[in-house]
Amino acid sequence: MDTLTLFGLFAVSAMLVTYTLEKRSPWFVLAFAISCWLGSAYGFLQGAWPFGLIEAIWGGVAVARWWQLRRSRHSRV
Repeated sequence: MDTLTLFGLFAVSAMLVTYTLEKRSPWFVLAFAISCWLGSAYGFLQGAWPFGLIEAIWGGVAVARWWQLRRSRHSRV
């Protein structure tokens, strides 16, 4: 297994773990976004640009969800 494959394995594993834990804290939503961007980097480095592009967008969607969750929690305090 080469370094790029290990990086990809780490990225998608992190996506799975953080997605599973999202309901526990908004910080897991942010961690999911970062994991998506790692997956995006892997896709681009591997040459699978459609995967890289979609993962980058998905990371942006997750950041928007994280921001919205943080704002809604702060407004309730």
